[in-house]
Amino acid sequence: MRRMNPAAAEQLIGQHLPRLAIETLPLSQCAGRVLRESVVAERDQPPFDRVTMDGIAVSAGRAGARREFIVQGMQAAGAPPMALLGPEHCVEIMTGASLPQGCDCVVPYERIDFTQARATLHLNVELAPGQNVHRRASDCVQGAQLLAPGAFLNAPEVAIAAAAGVARLQVDGEPSIGVVSTGDELVEAGAPLAPHQIRRSNAHAICAALRQHGFTRVADTHVPDDEAVMHETLKQQLATHAVLLLSGGVSMGRRDLVPAVLERLGVRTVLHGVAQRPGKPMWFGTTTDQRAVFGLPGNPVSTLTCLVRYVLPALHAAMGRQRRPAERIALGAPVTWNIPLTSYLPVRLDRDDEGACRAIPRPTNTSGDFTALAGTDGFVELPPGPVSFPAGHVVPLYRWFSW
Repeated sequence: MRRMNPAAAEQLIGQHLPRLAIETLPLSQCAGRVLRESVVAERDQPPFDRVTMDGIAVSAGRAGARREFIVQGMQAAGAPPMALLGPEHCVEIMTGASLPQGCDCVVPYERIDFTQARATLHLNVELAPGQNVHRRASDCVQGAQLLAPGAFLNAPEVAIAAAAGVARLQVDGEPSIGVVSTGDELVEAGAPLAPHQIRRSNAHAICAALRQHGFTRVADTHVPDDEAVMHETLKQQLATHAVLLLSGGVSMGRRDLVPAVLERLGVRTVLHGVAQRPGKPMWFGTTTDQRAVFGLPGNPVSTLTCLVRYVLPALHAAMGRQRRPAERIALGAPVTWNIPLTSYLPVRLDRDDEGACRAIPRPTNTSGDFTALAGTDGFVELPPGPVSFPAGHVVPLYRWFSW
Protein backbone atom coordinates (compact mmCIF):
# COMPACT_ATOMS: atom_id res chain seq x y z
CA MET A 1 0.00 0.00 0.00
CA ARG A 2 1.40 3.36 -1.04
CA ARG A 3 2.48 5.60 1.80
CA MET A 4 0.34 8.70 2.07
CA ASN A 5 1.14 12.10 3.50
CA PRO A 6 0.27 12.87 7.16
CA ALA A 7 -2.75 15.07 6.35
CA ALA A 8 -4.31 12.34 4.20
CA ALA A 9 -3.57 9.72 6.86
CA GLU A 10 -5.23 11.85 9.52
CA GLN A 11 -8.32 12.34 7.33
CA LEU A 12 -8.57 8.64 6.48
CA ILE A 13 -8.37 7.61 10.14
CA GLY A 14 -11.09 10.12 11.00
CA GLN A 15 -13.37 8.69 8.32
CA HIS A 16 -13.09 5.18 9.75
CA LEU A 17 -13.29 5.87 13.49
CA PRO A 18 -17.00 6.10 14.36
CA ARG A 19 -18.58 8.42 16.92
CA LEU A 20 -18.96 6.64 20.24
CA ALA A 21 -22.33 5.88 21.82
CA ILE A 22 -23.99 8.10 24.42
CA GLU A 23 -23.47 7.41 28.12
CA THR A 24 -25.38 8.79 31.10
CA LEU A 25 -23.03 9.55 33.97
CA PRO A 26 -23.17 11.15 37.42
CA LEU A 27 -22.12 14.77 37.31
CA SER A 28 -18.97 13.96 39.29
CA GLN A 29 -17.72 11.82 36.37
CA CYS A 30 -18.52 14.19 33.51
CA ALA A 31 -15.45 16.46 33.48
CA GLY A 32 -13.61 16.16 30.18
CA ARG A 33 -16.60 14.70 28.34
CA VAL A 34 -18.75 16.21 25.57
CA LEU A 35 -22.36 17.02 26.39
CA ARG A 36 -25.06 15.30 24.31
CA GLU A 37 -28.13 17.07 25.73
CA SER A 38 -29.30 20.58 26.59
CA VAL A 39 -29.02 21.95 30.11
CA VAL A 40 -31.60 24.62 31.02
CA ALA A 41 -31.92 26.91 34.00
CA GLU A 42 -33.83 25.33 36.85
CA ARG A 43 -34.71 28.77 38.26
CA ASP A 44 -33.97 32.39 37.60
CA GLN A 45 -30.30 33.05 38.17
CA PRO A 46 -29.75 34.42 40.71
CA PRO A 47 -33.03 33.12 42.12
CA PHE A 48 -33.34 36.13 44.45
CA ASP A 49 -31.80 39.57 44.89
CA ARG A 50 -28.41 38.38 46.11
CA VAL A 51 -26.13 40.44 48.36
CA THR A 52 -22.56 40.69 47.06
CA MET A 53 -20.80 42.33 50.06
CA ASP A 54 -20.73 41.84 53.84
CA GLY A 55 -22.22 44.93 55.46
CA ILE A 56 -25.64 46.42 56.11
CA ALA A 57 -28.77 46.45 53.97
CA VAL A 58 -30.82 49.65 53.92
CA SER A 59 -33.50 51.36 51.88
CA ALA A 60 -31.69 53.95 49.79
CA GLY A 61 -34.99 55.12 48.36
CA ARG A 62 -36.40 55.99 51.80
CA ALA A 63 -33.30 56.83 53.82
CA GLY A 64 -33.04 60.40 52.57
CA ALA A 65 -30.07 62.18 54.20
CA ARG A 66 -29.97 59.77 57.12
CA ARG A 67 -26.41 58.71 58.11
CA GLU A 68 -27.17 56.59 61.16
CA PHE A 69 -29.28 53.42 61.29
CA ILE A 70 -30.59 51.12 63.98
CA VAL A 71 -29.36 47.54 63.50
CA GLN A 72 -32.48 45.37 63.83
CA GLY A 73 -30.70 42.04 63.38
CA MET A 74 -28.39 39.97 61.22
CA GLN A 75 -29.21 37.86 58.19
CA ALA A 76 -26.80 35.13 57.04
CA ALA A 77 -26.60 33.43 53.66
CA GLY A 78 -29.17 30.66 53.44
CA ALA A 79 -31.59 32.29 55.91
CA PRO A 80 -35.07 33.45 54.85
CA PRO A 81 -35.13 37.19 54.04
CA MET A 82 -36.01 39.49 56.92
CA ALA A 83 -38.32 42.50 56.50
CA LEU A 84 -36.95 45.98 57.15
CA LEU A 85 -38.83 47.56 60.05
CA GLY A 86 -38.51 51.10 58.72
CA PRO A 87 -36.25 53.56 56.85
CA GLU A 88 -34.33 54.29 60.07
CA HIS A 89 -33.38 50.62 60.42
CA CYS A 90 -30.81 48.41 58.74
CA VAL A 91 -30.05 44.68 58.62
CA GLU A 92 -26.55 43.38 59.10
CA ILE A 93 -26.06 41.14 56.07
CA MET A 94 -23.61 38.52 54.76
CA THR A 95 -22.40 37.95 51.20
CA GLY A 96 -24.69 35.54 49.34
CA ALA A 97 -27.73 36.29 51.50
CA SER A 98 -31.11 37.21 50.07
CA LEU A 99 -31.75 40.96 50.17
CA PRO A 100 -34.19 41.74 53.04
CA GLN A 101 -37.66 42.90 52.10
CA GLY A 102 -37.83 46.69 51.95
CA CYS A 103 -34.07 47.04 51.27
CA ASP A 104 -32.51 48.04 47.97
CA CYS A 105 -28.89 48.83 48.85
CA VAL A 106 -25.93 47.30 50.70
CA VAL A 107 -23.10 49.28 52.32
CA PRO A 108 -19.91 47.27 53.03
CA TYR A 109 -18.48 46.98 56.53
CA GLU A 110 -15.42 49.07 55.68
CA ARG A 111 -17.65 52.10 55.02
CA ILE A 112 -19.44 51.88 58.38
CA ASP A 113 -18.72 52.58 62.06
CA PHE A 114 -20.62 50.45 64.58
CA THR A 115 -21.54 51.68 68.07
CA GLN A 116 -23.61 49.24 70.08
CA ALA A 117 -26.76 48.60 67.97
CA ARG A 118 -26.24 51.51 65.59
CA ALA A 119 -24.41 51.77 62.25
CA THR A 120 -23.06 55.14 61.10
CA LEU A 121 -22.03 55.72 57.49
CA HIS A 122 -18.69 57.34 56.69
CA LEU A 123 -18.92 60.89 55.38
CA ASN A 124 -18.23 60.08 51.75
CA VAL A 125 -20.72 57.18 51.48
CA GLU A 126 -23.55 57.66 49.01
CA LEU A 127 -26.58 55.39 48.90
CA ALA A 128 -27.98 54.19 45.58
CA PRO A 129 -30.64 51.56 44.78
CA GLY A 130 -29.04 48.35 43.52
CA GLN A 131 -25.67 49.05 45.14
CA ASN A 132 -23.84 45.74 45.88
CA VAL A 133 -26.90 43.73 44.88
CA HIS A 134 -26.91 40.99 42.23
CA ARG A 135 -30.47 41.34 40.91
CA ARG A 136 -32.74 38.34 40.46
CA ALA A 137 -32.69 36.87 36.91
CA SER A 138 -29.97 39.29 35.83
CA ASP A 139 -27.84 36.31 34.66
CA CYS A 140 -30.60 34.23 33.08
CA VAL A 141 -34.27 33.40 33.45
CA GLN A 142 -35.84 30.06 34.32
CA GLY A 143 -35.87 27.70 31.31
CA ALA A 144 -33.07 29.46 29.43
CA GLN A 145 -30.56 27.17 27.70
CA LEU A 146 -27.31 27.24 29.64
CA LEU A 147 -25.37 24.51 27.81
CA ALA A 148 -25.99 23.16 24.32
CA PRO A 149 -25.19 19.68 22.97
CA GLY A 150 -21.55 19.58 21.91
CA ALA A 151 -20.29 21.64 24.85
CA PHE A 152 -16.98 20.42 26.30
CA LEU A 153 -17.42 19.91 30.03
CA ASN A 154 -14.68 21.79 31.83
CA ALA A 155 -15.01 22.93 35.43
CA PRO A 156 -17.25 25.96 34.61
CA GLU A 157 -19.66 23.81 32.59
CA VAL A 158 -19.87 21.22 35.37
CA ALA A 159 -20.65 24.02 37.84
CA ILE A 160 -23.38 25.37 35.54
CA ALA A 161 -25.00 21.93 35.30
CA ALA A 162 -24.86 21.51 39.07
CA ALA A 163 -26.42 24.94 39.60
CA ALA A 164 -29.21 23.90 37.24
CA GLY A 165 -29.98 20.95 39.50
CA VAL A 166 -28.74 18.29 37.05
CA ALA A 167 -27.41 15.18 38.82
CA ARG A 168 -26.65 13.09 35.69
CA LEU A 169 -25.73 14.07 32.15
CA GLN A 170 -25.82 12.43 28.75
CA VAL A 171 -22.30 12.57 27.33
CA ASP A 172 -20.25 11.00 24.58
CA GLY A 173 -18.98 7.57 25.52
CA GLU A 174 -15.39 6.81 26.40
CA PRO A 175 -13.77 3.86 24.61
CA SER A 176 -12.26 0.88 26.34
CA ILE A 177 -8.64 0.87 25.14
CA GLY A 178 -6.27 -2.07 25.11
CA VAL A 179 -2.55 -1.32 24.85
CA VAL A 180 -0.42 -4.20 23.59
CA SER A 181 3.36 -4.16 23.33
CA THR A 182 5.02 -6.82 21.16
CA GLY A 183 8.51 -8.29 21.06
CA ASP A 184 10.66 -11.02 22.61
CA GLU A 185 13.26 -8.43 23.61
CA LEU A 186 11.02 -6.54 26.06
CA VAL A 187 11.26 -7.06 29.82
CA GLU A 188 9.12 -5.31 32.43
CA ALA A 189 10.75 -2.88 34.84
CA GLY A 190 11.89 -4.65 37.99
CA ALA A 191 12.30 -8.05 36.32
CA PRO A 192 15.72 -9.64 35.65
CA LEU A 193 17.25 -8.36 32.42
CA ALA A 194 19.63 -10.19 30.07
CA PRO A 195 22.32 -8.23 28.17
CA HIS A 196 20.46 -8.65 24.86
CA GLN A 197 17.09 -7.44 26.21
CA ILE A 198 15.56 -3.99 26.80
CA ARG A 199 12.99 -2.62 29.18
CA ARG A 200 9.33 -2.44 28.20
CA SER A 201 8.69 1.30 28.11
CA ASN A 202 6.43 2.11 25.14
CA ALA A 203 3.28 0.71 26.74
CA HIS A 204 3.90 2.78 29.87
CA ALA A 205 4.32 5.93 27.76
CA ILE A 206 1.13 5.20 25.80
CA CYS A 207 -0.91 4.52 28.95
CA ALA A 208 0.47 7.64 30.64
CA ALA A 209 -0.47 9.82 27.65
CA LEU A 210 -3.95 8.31 27.44
CA ARG A 211 -4.64 8.89 31.13
CA GLN A 212 -3.19 12.39 30.93
CA HIS A 213 -5.73 13.10 28.18
CA GLY A 214 -8.61 11.88 30.32
CA PHE A 215 -8.98 8.29 29.08
CA THR A 216 -9.62 6.09 32.11
CA ARG A 217 -10.62 2.74 30.60
CA VAL A 218 -7.10 1.65 29.72
CA ALA A 219 -5.48 -1.76 30.15
CA ASP A 220 -2.14 -3.00 28.85
CA THR A 221 -0.50 -6.33 28.18
CA HIS A 222 2.51 -7.78 26.41
CA VAL A 223 2.79 -10.46 23.74
CA PRO A 224 5.96 -12.18 22.46
CA ASP A 225 6.86 -12.62 18.79
CA ASP A 226 5.02 -15.92 18.63
CA GLU A 227 2.33 -16.07 15.96
CA ALA A 228 0.00 -18.46 17.79
CA VAL A 229 0.27 -16.60 21.10
CA MET A 230 -0.17 -13.26 19.35
CA HIS A 231 -3.24 -14.53 17.50
CA GLU A 232 -4.91 -15.69 20.71
CA THR A 233 -3.99 -12.55 22.65
CA LEU A 234 -5.19 -10.13 19.97
CA LYS A 235 -8.39 -12.15 19.50
CA GLN A 236 -9.12 -11.73 23.20
CA GLN A 237 -8.19 -8.05 23.13
CA LEU A 238 -10.50 -7.38 20.16
CA ALA A 239 -13.36 -9.05 22.02
CA THR A 240 -12.70 -6.89 25.09
CA HIS A 241 -11.83 -3.40 23.82
CA ALA A 242 -13.25 -0.91 21.33
CA VAL A 243 -9.77 0.36 20.46
CA LEU A 244 -6.43 -1.46 20.37
CA LEU A 245 -3.09 0.35 20.40
CA LEU A 246 -0.22 -1.94 19.45
CA SER A 247 3.42 -1.03 19.75
CA GLY A 248 5.87 -2.80 17.45
CA GLY A 249 5.60 -5.56 14.88
CA VAL A 250 4.24 -3.43 12.00
CA SER A 251 7.35 -2.88 9.90
CA MET A 252 8.61 -5.03 7.00
CA GLY A 253 10.75 -7.61 8.82
CA ARG A 254 9.98 -11.33 8.92
CA ARG A 255 9.22 -11.07 12.64
CA ASP A 256 6.80 -8.17 12.16
CA LEU A 257 3.76 -10.39 12.56
CA VAL A 258 1.08 -7.91 13.57
CA PRO A 259 -0.51 -7.02 10.17
CA ALA A 260 -0.82 -10.66 9.07
CA VAL A 261 -2.27 -11.78 12.43
CA LEU A 262 -4.78 -8.92 12.42
CA GLU A 263 -5.83 -9.76 8.87
CA ARG A 264 -6.60 -13.35 9.91
CA LEU A 265 -8.66 -11.96 12.79
CA GLY A 266 -10.80 -9.98 10.34
CA VAL A 267 -9.23 -6.57 10.82
CA ARG A 268 -9.23 -4.71 7.51
CA THR A 269 -6.16 -2.64 6.70
CA VAL A 270 -7.06 1.01 6.14
CA LEU A 271 -3.52 2.36 5.92
CA HIS A 272 -0.01 1.00 6.31
CA GLY A 273 2.80 3.49 6.01
CA VAL A 274 2.90 7.28 6.20
CA ALA A 275 5.48 9.38 4.40
CA GLN A 276 7.06 10.74 7.56
CA ARG A 277 10.02 10.32 9.88
CA PRO A 278 9.85 9.11 12.55
CA GLY A 279 6.89 6.76 12.38
CA LYS A 280 6.84 5.68 8.73
CA PRO A 281 5.49 2.10 9.37
CA MET A 282 2.31 3.42 11.08
CA TRP A 283 -0.65 0.99 10.60
CA PHE A 284 -4.40 1.43 11.07
CA GLY A 285 -7.35 -0.89 10.52
CA THR A 286 -10.95 -1.56 11.53
CA THR A 287 -13.29 -4.50 12.06
CA THR A 288 -16.81 -5.02 10.74
CA ASP A 289 -18.20 -4.34 14.23
CA GLN A 290 -16.55 -0.89 14.35
CA ARG A 291 -13.48 -1.68 16.46
CA ALA A 292 -10.34 0.26 15.63
CA VAL A 293 -6.73 -0.94 15.73
CA PHE A 294 -3.67 1.31 15.61
CA GLY A 295 -0.32 -0.34 14.95
CA LEU A 296 2.38 2.03 16.15
CA PRO A 297 6.05 1.56 15.21
CA GLY A 298 8.16 0.01 17.94
CA ASN A 299 10.86 2.66 18.25
CA PRO A 300 9.90 4.84 21.24
CA VAL A 301 10.13 8.24 19.52
CA SER A 302 8.07 6.89 16.62
CA THR A 303 5.49 5.47 19.02
CA LEU A 304 4.92 8.74 20.86
CA THR A 305 4.97 10.82 17.69
CA CYS A 306 2.28 8.71 16.01
CA LEU A 307 0.26 8.58 19.21
CA VAL A 308 0.13 12.38 19.47
CA ARG A 309 -0.15 13.09 15.76
CA TYR A 310 -2.91 10.59 14.92
CA VAL A 311 -4.28 8.46 17.74
CA LEU A 312 -5.15 11.01 20.41
CA PRO A 313 -6.87 13.46 18.00
CA ALA A 314 -8.87 10.57 16.50
CA LEU A 315 -9.98 9.33 19.93
CA HIS A 316 -11.00 12.83 20.99
CA ALA A 317 -12.98 13.27 17.77
CA ALA A 318 -14.73 9.91 18.34
CA MET A 319 -15.84 11.25 21.73
CA GLY A 320 -17.34 14.31 20.07
CA ARG A 321 -14.56 16.71 20.96
CA GLN A 322 -13.91 19.32 18.32
CA ARG A 323 -10.69 18.70 16.45
CA ARG A 324 -8.32 21.59 17.03
CA PRO A 325 -5.96 22.75 14.31
CA ALA A 326 -2.27 22.46 15.07
CA GLU A 327 -0.71 25.39 16.86
CA ARG A 328 1.67 27.57 14.91
CA ILE A 329 4.99 28.56 16.43
CA ALA A 330 8.22 30.24 15.37
CA LEU A 331 11.44 28.26 15.34
CA GLY A 332 14.02 29.38 17.88
CA ALA A 333 16.97 28.24 15.74
CA PRO A 334 17.67 27.44 12.07
CA VAL A 335 16.62 23.99 10.84
CA THR A 336 17.74 22.03 7.77
CA TRP A 337 16.02 18.82 6.64
CA ASN A 338 17.22 16.88 3.58
CA ILE A 339 15.08 13.71 3.55
CA PRO A 340 12.04 13.70 1.18
CA LEU A 341 9.62 12.83 4.00
CA THR A 342 7.63 14.96 6.44
CA SER A 343 9.76 15.39 9.55
CA TYR A 344 8.63 15.56 13.15
CA LEU A 345 11.31 17.33 15.18
CA PRO A 346 11.14 17.35 19.01
CA VAL A 347 11.29 20.82 20.54
CA ARG A 348 11.42 22.58 23.85
CA LEU A 349 9.33 25.73 24.21
CA ASP A 350 11.08 28.83 25.49
CA ARG A 351 10.45 32.56 25.52
CA ASP A 352 12.72 35.17 24.00
CA ASP A 353 13.61 38.53 25.55
CA GLU A 354 10.37 40.02 24.25
CA GLY A 355 8.21 37.29 25.77
CA ALA A 356 7.41 35.51 22.49
CA CYS A 357 7.27 31.71 22.63
CA ARG A 358 9.81 29.90 20.43
CA ALA A 359 10.39 26.25 19.54
CA ILE A 360 13.96 25.23 20.31
CA PRO A 361 14.94 22.10 18.32
CA ARG A 362 15.94 19.09 20.40
CA PRO A 363 16.69 16.40 17.79
CA THR A 364 17.05 12.80 18.92
CA ASN A 365 20.02 10.65 17.99
CA THR A 366 17.69 8.07 16.39
CA SER A 367 14.01 7.17 16.67
CA GLY A 368 15.06 4.89 19.54
CA ASP A 369 16.62 7.75 21.50
CA PHE A 370 13.67 8.38 23.82
CA THR A 371 15.90 9.73 26.60
CA ALA A 372 16.38 12.86 24.47
CA LEU A 373 12.64 13.59 24.82
CA ALA A 374 12.99 14.46 28.51
CA GLY A 375 12.17 18.13 28.99
CA THR A 376 10.67 18.56 25.51
CA ASP A 377 7.16 19.91 25.05
CA GLY A 378 6.25 18.26 21.77
CA PHE A 379 7.38 18.32 18.16
CA VAL A 380 7.10 20.53 15.09
CA GLU A 381 6.17 19.42 11.60
CA LEU A 382 8.56 20.16 8.73
CA PRO A 383 7.62 19.57 5.08
CA PRO A 384 9.47 16.99 2.96
CA GLY A 385 13.07 17.98 2.29
CA PRO A 386 15.29 19.34 1.20
CA VAL A 387 14.23 22.41 3.20
CA SER A 388 16.13 24.99 5.21
CA PHE A 389 14.32 27.36 7.56
CA PRO A 390 15.79 30.30 9.49
CA ALA A 391 15.02 31.07 13.11
CA GLY A 392 11.64 32.76 13.26
CA HIS A 393 10.05 30.60 10.55
CA VAL A 394 6.55 29.53 11.64
CA VAL A 395 5.69 25.80 11.65
CA PRO A 396 2.93 23.55 13.07
CA LEU A 397 3.42 22.44 16.69
CA TYR A 398 2.06 19.28 18.32
CA ARG A 399 2.38 19.17 22.10
CA TRP A 400 2.78 15.96 24.07
CA PHE A 401 -0.19 17.21 26.06
CA SER A 402 -2.46 19.81 24.46
CA TRP A 403 -6.09 18.96 25.21
